[in-house]
Amino acid sequence: MALENLKIALDGFELAADLTVQGGGFIALLGPSGAGKSTVLNAVAGFVPVASGSVRWNGTRIDTLPPGKRPVATLFQDNNLFPHLSVARNIALALTARARPTANETRQVDEALARVGLGEMGARMPGTLSGGQQSRAALARVLLQDKPLVLLDEPFSALGPGQRREMLALCRDVLGGAGRTVLFVSHDPEDAAQADAISVVIDGTVSPPRPAAEVLEDPASPLRSYLGK
Repeated sequence: MALENLKIALDGFELAADLTVQGGGFIALLGPSGAGKSTVLNAVAGFVPVASGSVRWNGTRIDTLPPGKRPVATLFQDNNLFPHLSVARNIALALTARARPTANETRQVDEALARVGLGEMGARMPGTLSGGQQSRAALARVLLQDKPLVLLDEPFSALGPGQRREMLALCRDVLGGAGRTVLFVSHDPEDAAQADAISVVIDGTVSPPRPAAEVLEDPASPLRSYLGK
C-alpha cells in the first residue's frame, strides 16, 4: 500500500503522508490523541475525502473508489456486532445477507470462530460475551471478509492492557497468517512494539514506517517528547 503525496484537510485540520507499506506487514500508527491516526485509516477506507495525492494498492489507485469497492476491511472501536443476532449470524454477514447461510458458509463461519478461540460460542448472543470475546467475534468477521488490507481503529481500547496486547498478538497471528496487511492505531508504545514497523503521526505529518525497535529505542525529536524521553 502506498500513500503518495497524500494531503487531508478537514475543518482546519491538515495532515500529510508520503509512504509505502510492504504487503503482509503489521504496521502501527503511533502518536498522541488527536494527531490524526484514525483520520489516516478513514482516508484509506474511503470515509474521509483526500484533498490531494493518492492511495494505492498494488499500484492501482483506490482513493477514487467508494468504500465498499476498496480492498479494505476495518475493525472499529465498537466491534459493530448486532445485538439481536447470534455470534455466528453476525460473522456470517461477512459472507451473505441471507437469513439462513448455506452449509458451506456455515462451515466457513465455524472455522473462523475456531480460529479466534470461540469454537463453541456461535449460538450465543453478543451481549452474553465478555469484551474480549466480542473483539474476537468481530475479528472473525473481518477474517471472513477476505480483504487484503485490514485497518484496526483501536478496536481493543476498552480492554485492559493485558487483554489488548493479547488481541493484537491474535490479530498478528490470524491476519498475518492469512497474508493480510494490517495497519493499527495506537497511542501506547508498548502496544506499538508488537508491530513490524511504526509510522509516527505527529505535528500534521505521517512518517514512513521504520522498524519498531528502532523507532522506540531512538525516537525522532517530536516523538521523543511525546514518549517522555
